[in-house]
Amino acid sequence: MTYEYPEIAKVADELHAKLKDLADKKSVLRDPALKSLYEQLKNMPQEHRGSFGKEVNALREELTAATEIGSASANALQSIDVTAPFDVNVKKKPGLIGPEAGGVHPLMKEQDYIVDIFNRMGFNAVESRQIDDDYHMFTSVNFPEDHPARDDYDTFVTSEGLIAPAHTSTMQNRVLKQYKENLERGEPIAVVIPGRVYRNEDIDVTHEHTFNQFEGVYVNKGVNVGNLVATLKAFLSEYFGQELKAKLQPFYFPFTEPSFEFAIERPEVLRKGNSEADMWLELLGCGMIHPNVLKMAGIDPEIYTGFAWGCGIERLVLMKYGIEDIRHFESAKLEFLRQFS
Repeated sequence: MTYEYPEIAKVADELHAKLKDLADKKSVLRDPALKSLYEQLKNMPQEHRGSFGKEVNALREELTAATEIGSASANALQSIDVTAPFDVNVKKKPGLIGPEAGGVHPLMKEQDYIVDIFNRMGFNAVESRQIDDDYHMFTSVNFPEDHPARDDYDTFVTSEGLIAPAHTSTMQNRVLKQYKENLERGEPIAVVIPGRVYRNEDIDVTHEHTFNQFEGVYVNKGVNVGNLVATLKAFLSEYFGQELKAKLQPFYFPFTEPSFEFAIERPEVLRKGNSEADMWLELLGCGMIHPNVLKMAGIDPEIYTGFAWGCGIERLVLMKYGIEDIRHFESAKLEFLRQFS
């Protein structure tokens, strides 16, 4: 700014030069040179007071603006990427576990291995849902309304009527419809379905109200129980790394007919004795897909047959590693989890 009065112009130059070196920029507004200009107003002729005072105020405003700009520049920080777990300008703080120390949870690690085995056997993988409806939970898999079999799948229900799935069988109708075109091309429907399920369970060393399952669905022409047994035996032998004997025990599921419990010869690490009861371990439920389930998906049961099963992932992992308490998986205990990293 150009000042008419030379004494004001001189003070302006001095204070602007001084401002560059001041740590506290605002202290320039208290400088004696600026105060002296206001003192001069008292002794100035009346006709010059107005114009002189106006220029002094203009200088003060100019210096005030300069101090605010300097202060903002000094306090400016690098922008933070809010999408990052830790921003690039934040140093790692003592006690925090960085991402390099993380690992895959044992259940997810084993789930990936299970899916990999079935991929090599020709199965596609489709993830189950965390929330579902009554139709897919019950009706589509042949649970008649008010049938007592529904009581075995007591689960959590929202006030809107949505259901936390109690089994991965909620996906059977969906995958049968999704892959129905395979049958028209002369190819089978072969799908494995991992997912989390929820039940009203008393929690103990072998039971959790929230756990993981994997469902299997296979449909084609001429499929029989022998195919079911061979498929499960091939998977379990690969998973446990040893040949295992297996047997079927009659059971009841609304969505399969006939229905079975699939029992295997106990792996050596789980044997308690040599009695017949100690030799066998009931592992999963399975059976031939009920004709009504095929019809619900628009598949003719007179032409096609299939089998399905459902198995708890925690149960397999407990057996494989000799883990004594299912609650370890959800405990977040690092000493337990690090065994699998």
